[in-house]
Amino acid sequence: MSKGPILIISGTNRPGANSLKIATIVESIYHKLGIPAELYSLAQMPPELFSSTCYATKPASWQATQDRIVQSAGLHVISPEYNGSLPGVLKYFIDMLKFPESFEAKPVTFVGEAAGLWGALRPVEQLQAIFGYRNAMIYPVRVFIPQINSKLDAAGQLNDPAIVERLESQVKGFAEFVARFA
Repeated sequence: MSKGPILIISGTNRPGANSLKIATIVESIYHKLGIPAELYSLAQMPPELFSSTCYATKPASWQATQDRIVQSAGLHVISPEYNGSLPGVLKYFIDMLKFPESFEAKPVTFVGEAAGLWGALRPVEQLQAIFGYRNAMIYPVRVFIPQINSKLDAAGQLNDPAIVERLESQVKGFAEFVARFA
């Protein structure tokens, strides 16, 4: 089976989320380089997935997302920091995906963004542990965006060229990493 595009995951369902703005920027970098990539926001999760019965039986509406994860060439996860950790909805998203096939030998990389000085270092490290446990192939170059509220302009674009350069470098390197597993 051929692999699909790299799937960029915006790690929250919060309206107007900065992680979605960063994910959109990352998607544009992939497209500028001619690398197939698609964006998935956790705001797209079907509401019925939040029923307690879903731990046993997933709703039919979840299958398309599950398929996108399994068929993706790799995952580029953008996570905000909520209370010193990853958003609960991101952990729930991960928990709802099939084990082991969703992340088994799947290339994955991370971007963290936060209002504080550390740029979501803790959530990214927590995600690395979770994805490592699930046997993902973790690309070691991470990008952290501290003080996110001062790094985005009114149009949702980054105003810090150094961060843009780091994201471009990460995208290029991750695409090469993913190609090794194709």
